[in-house]
Amino acid sequence: MPYAIILAPEAAEDLDDLEANLRAEVRQGMETHLRHEPGKTSRSRIKRLRKLSQPQYRLRIGDVRVFYDVSEKNVEVLAIVLKSEVSKWLAKHGKSEPK
Repeated sequence: MPYAIILAPEAAEDLDDLEANLRAEVRQGMETHLRHEPGKTSRSRIKRLRKLSQPQYRLRIGDVRVFYDVSEKNVEVLAIVLKSEVSKWLAKHGKSEPK
């Protein structure tokens, strides 16, 4: 069963801010990797983020990182961030797991 891909308002803004060719690449990557198996981790493409309760996963598409959470039927894309901005974004928006 395919997952619904839902963009948070911030992620929609992030996507709109990308150049057209990069935006198309990110859209295609999200469709390819998040529609059917968003939780299937791989060595380089999809990574489960440790020590964070949110976001749960990161998808790598070139120099862009897509942060998202997975629920029963939905993939909620929280942010689309350039690689150079990742650590700053995670420090500001990442939520640690309760101890």
